Order: sequence, then structure tokens, then C-alpha cells
Amino acid sequence: MIRLLPLLAPLALSGCAALAALDRASAPQDVHELRAPAEVPTGRATGLELTVEPFATGGAIDTESILVRPGPTQVAYLPEARWSAPAPEMLRTATVETALRTGAFAHVGRAPLAATGDLALVATLLDFGAVVAPGGEAATVEVTLVARLVRERDAAVIASRTFRQAVPVPDTSAEAILDGYSTASDAVLGELAGWLLDRAR
Repeated sequence: MIRLLPLLAPLALSGCAALAALDRASAPQDVHELRAPAEVPTGRATGLELTVEPFATGGAIDTESILVRPGPTQVAYLPEARWSAPAPEMLRTATVETALRTGAFAHVGRAPLAATGDLALVATLLDFGAVVAPGGEAATVEVTLVARLVRERDAAVIASRTFRQAVPVPDTSAEAILDGYSTASDAVLGELAGWLLDRAR
């Protein structure tokens, strides 16, 4: 089992010191990817086109590194692993796949087939990280996505919702944290799929 001891042991140090220690790590990193859930709610075909716009985010989330927060103001990353793409782009790809699997849309992509499509999903990824509990023995993976469904022809917001999941993980091993990310992502994307189906009717 890969442990996060090199990451979490120096909790008493400053965030900068923790990051400096991580920067010195030279071992090859495993690459991980989050995709659409195995099971997605489905609905009747509507003939509508859905464009999934780039996800807005910022700060420590917008990276291929896997975010872990050892303290309220500290930012660090798993030294042994990284995402296959920056987190917001990886989640955008998973969202395209999820929406396609609902069967409700004639086209789902990063751009409309013609000059404009029917609907656009505009989203902000507010939280996407593992928050370490006091003492460093456990953590919670938090994912928060604010979604707005926009009608392309007049840019009107026709629906909006915040999707939030907080998944406790029993320890701070890389495996446990990655499992928490997968569980939280699946839950958010599954709820998003159901919401899109309701709005597309």
C-alpha cells in the first residue's frame, strides 16, 4: 500500500515547506483518469444538441496533480500519482461521456455541430480535493460543481444547480484517496445526468 507519509508527516510545517518536499520527489508518477459512471440514468431521445463548455475553476484545482489539503490553508499533491489531464478538463470529458450515455441528446460535444446548438452546459468546479482530518489519519474527498444550462439562441439560463459530494476515506493512502475521488465523481456525474434529463424534456 502506498502511504502518504512523505506528504502528511510534516503537518506542522508551512505549506511552502510541504510543497518544496514534494517538488524534490523524482519517482515516476502513476497516471489516473476519472470517467463517466458505470451506470447512468437514461431517457428518451429529444433531438437536442448539448455543448459542454470548458469548466471554470482556479487556484490549486487547475492542474494534473491530485490535490490534498493537509490543513485549512495548506495545499499539497500526491507525490506518487497524477491525473491524465488537468482536473477541470478531465471532468469535462467525463461529463461529455456521461451526457452521451443518457441517450437523450442527438449530439454532445465540446462545440455545436453548426454555428449554434440548442443547449450549453456552463459549469464551475469549486471543490475537487481531499481534505485531511485533524491528526492526519483520515480524509474527506470533496467535489462541488455548479452547473448552469443555457439556451444557445438567446443565452438565457434556463436552469442551475449545485452538485456536492463529500466522501470520507478511512486513511490517507493514495489508494484510499483515489477511491474517494472516484466515488465522489461518480455520484456528482450521476446526479448531473439525471438533472440534464429532467431539463431536456
